[in-house]
Amino acid sequence: MEIREFKGDYDWLSNFYFCDIVYEGQYYNSAEAAFQAQKCVDEEEKKTFITLPPGKAKRFGMKVKLRPDWEKVKEQIMYEILLVKFTKNVELKDRLLVTGDAFLAEGNYWGDRFWGICPADGEPGKDGLNKLGELLMIVRSNIR
Repeated sequence: MEIREFKGDYDWLSNFYFCDIVYEGQYYNSAEAAFQAQKCVDEEEKKTFITLPPGKAKRFGMKVKLRPDWEKVKEQIMYEILLVKFTKNVELKDRLLVTGDAFLAEGNYWGDRFWGICPADGEPGKDGLNKLGELLMIVRSNIR
């Protein structure tokens, strides 16, 4: 089985899914808001993400001054946030475990080839690193 988009029945795999996330002692309303906040150098600016819905958090995250080590730490931070999402939210944990050994891919049409996969040669979901999907599969494996 393969899950190639985090929409519809699988929207809960998306970082844009609303759920409680407490990361480094701070509450966020989605994994996306928690993740984008970690980019910040300024602690006050980081607090802005607390109330932002996921889409606005992503857009605002593109404007913040990045911490100097961001490229080195972003995958580890994403893993930690996903681990919180799927261990502290029992319903989401159960849903993730039900996916068994399914391949998970964050298929998208907005060109994110780092976290997801994008259409290539007329086929959806063929081009990209799929780091989000990979991390979700690692989290699933680790919480079994």
